Formats: sequence, C-alpha cells, structure tokens
Amino acid sequence: MKRIVLIAVLTGAVSLASYARKNVTEGKTNTAFGDFRIQVDKNPVTINGKEHLPLLISYENSDMEVRLAIDMDRKGKKYYVISDDLSVQYVANRKYFGVEILAPEIEKDGFTTSDGALNRQEYFRQKVITSGQSWRKDQTQLVAAYFSMLIENAEKVLAAK
Repeated sequence: MKRIVLIAVLTGAVSLASYARKNVTEGKTNTAFGDFRIQVDKNPVTINGKEHLPLLISYENSDMEVRLAIDMDRKGKKYYVISDDLSVQYVANRKYFGVEILAPEIEKDGFTTSDGALNRQEYFRQKVITSGQSWRKDQTQLVAAYFSMLIENAEKVLAAK
C-alpha cells in the first residue's frame, strides 16, 4: 500500500513539474516595471499563417504578461511582441535592430498596434536600438528591457499589481 501511495505522489509531482514554465533568462529594465523574466510558453500563437511557440515575458512590478514570437527569414529576424496593452514588432536585419508597428498583413490574425497605447516619443527613440552586424545575436533580452518603455499609460499597467 505504501508503494502505491509513493508512486501516486511521485507521478503527481512529475506531472506538476511538466506544467511549470522553463526559465530562459532574466534581467533588468531600469524602469518602474522592475526586473523581467523570460520563460517558455506552452500555448502556440499563429502569426501570419505560421504557428509559433512563444516566449513569455513577465515583469516584477506588473501583472502584464507579454508573448514574444520570433520569426526568422533570409533578411533577418522579427520579434512579434504581443500583450493586452500594446503589440509591436522588433526587427533585426543586417543594418539595425529596432521597433516597428505591426505589419498590416498581421491584422488578419487579430493583432494591431494601438496608436493610443503607444508612447510615440519612445517609439521614435527605439527605431534603431543597435546598428551593424550584431543582429545575429539573440535580442530577446533587449526586447524585454525596451518594450515596457513603449507603453503610453504605464501607470495603469503598474497599478494592476
């Protein structure tokens, strides 16, 4: 009988561990949002006809969860950043890494960049974050650190926690 209970407890522990999100990386935003954590998300997202297994960005001082889907082609990478408050894309190509509003063809998937939720001044600051050949590196930490600055009404998002 003890073996059966022990096996049941171990099976339960293993199944609970499989639902836990795997940490990818952590870092600082140097904003009121505090530190960020990037984890693997198990819920796929379809963008532009492709199914992506996104990363999940969470912030220390906010309940906001941001999904980050990465699409790579010959020209470079696109980082689709999707949240309830704001959705944008970061582009990494041979010339630069910077932010853009979401492309019109993505609207059919239900994602758009809300002009009212976007901090325009910060958007133009982030048009080119880095330049040169550094696009080949993983830019997910830069996305997590810079994205929170794009939210126009950050007080609303921060007050939710």
